[in-house]
Amino acid sequence: MRVWAPARGERAIARRAGEVSNPFQPDDALPGGIVALPTARANEVVYWLADERTVVPGDVLLGDGSGGIRLCPESWLPERTSRADLAASLRPLLELPVQRVLVSHGEPVLGDGRSAIEAALSDL
Repeated sequence: MRVWAPARGERAIARRAGEVSNPFQPDDALPGGIVALPTARANEVVYWLADERTVVPGDVLLGDGSGGIRLCPESWLPERTSRADLAASLRPLLELPVQRVLVSHGEPVLGDGRSAIEAALSDL
């Protein structure tokens, strides 16, 4: 089995999922045209699936319970990293034609994902 993981999170991911066969850096092109974009959580990336106009943000963006998304709680961030730092690291997503945001926690945003991201980043 092949396990792809951000190089900076390789150890933590290996503890949960087994040996990482393919460590990568943010902004590396991955199979299927997927691009991994950096976040303020150094060992976590956001995946951009250009053909599907879809963002898969892992734990940095969460469903907000009312059809939108929100930033993760500050308690989920590394020491000396604020929600403002996280928001700044996610601002490049606003340059993408995002239609969908597939969150790991909560309901996905299936239309106008860019506006949902913009609202989450401005809600500090």
